[in-house]
Amino acid sequence: MPVPRPLRDRCREFLGIEREIRYIFPAMTYGGGAGFIFVVTDEQIAVISTGSLGGARPRSVWGTYPRGTRIGPVETGNGASFEFAGAFFEVDDEYVPVVNAADTEIFARDSLPRDPLPDL
Repeated sequence: MPVPRPLRDRCREFLGIEREIRYIFPAMTYGGGAGFIFVVTDEQIAVISTGSLGGARPRSVWGTYPRGTRIGPVETGNGASFEFAGAFFEVDDEYVPVVNAADTEIFARDSLPRDPLPDL
């Protein structure tokens, strides 16, 4: 399920970015609790805290990282989780492909499918 447009717009405004958001997905601290939104652009990965109980309103920037920072790998089994910047996060299974695509775009670009309409 894609992140709703109003949330994308709130994150874009909160971060003060005008460029394209390449990937965006919600996460929470491992074991529940604080909510986060990962916003990936061509230049950076911004991790926004939404406070406890996974609210959808940006509260503060937890951290920003260069785009060349790996987000995953996502461990699956008892839920989907990953370590990023020394913290452990959980994501809903539906967002695992988003995390994988964000990493693949940077670290395994040759494995991405070719653009079927490169002239558009």
